[in-house]
Amino acid sequence: MSGAARSPRPVRVRRALHGVLLLDKPLGWSSNDALQKVKWLLRAEKAGHTGTLDPLATGLLPLCFGAATKFSQVSLEADKRYTATLKLGQVTTTGDAEGEIVSERPVAVTRAAIEEACARLTGVIEQVPPMHSALKKDGKALYEYARAGIEVERAPRQITIHALDILHWQGDALVIDVRCSKGTYVRTLAQDLGELLGCGAHLTALRRTGSGALTVSRAISLEALQALDESARLALLQPPDALVADWPAIRLPAEEAARFLSGLRRRVNHPDMPAVRVYGPEERAFLGSAQVRAGELIAQRLLSPPEVQALLQVPQGAVAPQAQEAALNP
Repeated sequence: MSGAARSPRPVRVRRALHGVLLLDKPLGWSSNDALQKVKWLLRAEKAGHTGTLDPLATGLLPLCFGAATKFSQVSLEADKRYTATLKLGQVTTTGDAEGEIVSERPVAVTRAAIEEACARLTGVIEQVPPMHSALKKDGKALYEYARAGIEVERAPRQITIHALDILHWQGDALVIDVRCSKGTYVRTLAQDLGELLGCGAHLTALRRTGSGALTVSRAISLEALQALDESARLALLQPPDALVADWPAIRLPAEEAARFLSGLRRRVNHPDMPAVRVYGPEERAFLGSAQVRAGELIAQRLLSPPEVQALLQVPQGAVAPQAQEAALNP
């Protein structure tokens, strides 16, 4: 073999990062593909997302790194908000534009009829999960059965639709704002709305605009993220407590903070609360989550001391969320 030997490809060194990046997920990307791309761009060691967003959907996908992954379940359990675009008059095999059209009916609806249908679907309702979903039965995802032409029985699940509001309606195109609990299938909601209107419907576009206290207005697109240099990318990281920013906060003096961080219960002068965020004396010293029960602060999810120190030493794109703080009763 002639010629000089090729130089080995430089190793991309991973590092420990702690924070949350709000990504505006692009169309056609799976949540995991988007996560892996951002993880590579940030050279992060540990990362996870806060619940799957279908490839058909765009919008808010909170990505957690390092210590923030301990609180990803909070975002997973949070209420969601979507902008959903429906095509009236057509029903598809999948409930969205990726499926084949199985029926067509004329669209003869009024705004009053749409508002009435939205009202009937608002509140606590039961929803049957679609066959084209990642839910599993006997170890197989439902969409695998669907692709094989097999339909299996699915038990209805209770969900809550907090609000359904019309954003735009013209002819067979309907855009609605959906505020709902976790586990809501907006494709199924679109189908149910179409049936109530008597014309059928399917979902043509879906954009997640909110998850708990987080909104898409602060999210960055993948294209824009790729165009930034490394320091600008890191500046976009919000601290781990961004995921619990709407919880009450308790700040502890240094000695009490150390004891709490070791898992010991602390006495507090505060009423019972199921979830609070806890800080040390420094402004950004987020220690973890806890509950208050019978005057005791009981740890739930704790950061490690090195993680707390990392948050204090590395500049963050956003400071720890501020809220009314409860005083510790030594």
